[in-house]
Amino acid sequence: MTRRTWVALDNASNIFLAARSEIDPKVFRISAEMDDDVAPELLQQALDETFDQYPLYHAVLRRGIFWYYLQDSDLRPEVGPDVQYPCAPIYQPDRRNLLFRVMHHRRRIILEIFHALSDGTGALWFLTDLLAAYARLRHPDDPVPPVENAHPPQELAPDSFAHYFRGRAPEKSSGDRGPRHPLGRHVQRIRGVRTPDDRTRLVELTMPAAPVLAAAKSDGVGLTVHLTALFLESVRRATPSTRRAPVMTASIPVNLRQFFPSASARNFFATIRVEHDYRGDDNSVTAVARDLDAQFRPAATREALHRKLHKLIRFERMPLLRIVPSILKDVILRSINRGNNQALTVAVSNLGRVVLPEPAESHVGRMTFHTAAVRPQFCALSHAGLLTVSFTSPFVEVGHVREFARLLTGQGVPVQVAMERVTEAEISGAPS
Repeated sequence: MTRRTWVALDNASNIFLAARSEIDPKVFRISAEMDDDVAPELLQQALDETFDQYPLYHAVLRRGIFWYYLQDSDLRPEVGPDVQYPCAPIYQPDRRNLLFRVMHHRRRIILEIFHALSDGTGALWFLTDLLAAYARLRHPDDPVPPVENAHPPQELAPDSFAHYFRGRAPEKSSGDRGPRHPLGRHVQRIRGVRTPDDRTRLVELTMPAAPVLAAAKSDGVGLTVHLTALFLESVRRATPSTRRAPVMTASIPVNLRQFFPSASARNFFATIRVEHDYRGDDNSVTAVARDLDAQFRPAATREALHRKLHKLIRFERMPLLRIVPSILKDVILRSINRGNNQALTVAVSNLGRVVLPEPAESHVGRMTFHTAAVRPQFCALSHAGLLTVSFTSPFVEVGHVREFARLLTGQGVPVQVAMERVTEAEISGAPS
């Protein structure tokens, strides 16, 4: 019998296993639009080449008595047409299957991943190498010499959380501000009518990146914080005054590789929660953005992140918790996740500006990124001068997206809108 390589799941991945549901299967999608229709046979060749450089992506998910773990497999991926709704479930507890899929639709190459396998940065590495391999096959006459994959081979290696955060945490400085913790009843939560079959409602807004970056710079904040402030204002405008709560909160992920060098494509990120209390005197988008930024910046430092993650790892490694059966661990983690959600209005994620190696860079236009959602949220990504903000929600309503687009067009930013059909009337093409 072949001896299989395996590793235990990292800190973040255990949460995804416990918190997944039919509404939110913890799947995300990154896609790239080529300059001509995708050739499936060449995409399969490119996938085979890239897959061999990523042993991590050969893994299947198994559950032991006390923990989940990734285990090496002999399975091979096959490309296919994009026929399912976006971010359909990938992990099935009763099946032994790969934790990602590669699809195509007209000019678009699509990668979907179960979040317990990799985070957005790691997935983007895989897609980058896939696009480079495909472009070399599709355009062999391009005057660009063949290059090795842009990223090192991804082995089924121990996680970076364990490497960095099991040691001694740095001392807290006197200037650190503790996080705010508003009572759940004071936090705005978004409600609506669920989509008929629990599929995610997706709306994509595409715009030139330059004017949005200029607006963020004018406010003295980064793009992610600027977009978050716009999102909170959009939700505020789309919510009837009788249903508004005074505080709005947002969860923003931070790529830990910026602070703790890691070449692993496994999950390696932390989230920072920020908030704004609308009972203050100035609730303009600029004021909200600066308030969020004042909370985000001190929390997004190496020292602050080290302290936060050290506490999480120490809790995870408690002797008593380690011997709790995995089924019971899921219940505990699901309860913790549900409690955190009670005090959260929205979640956001920005993969930033993508630069691809040639020849892919010359043949890829717009790129998109979005995830399944348990609440309305957005993901952002920019490439080729275009910023795409993808809104996902478990609800039919799109009022907050409409208000977001209005805020942008009010600033002189041209916006193109594309919306996934989810209701019976929309799918059948009946007039609304």
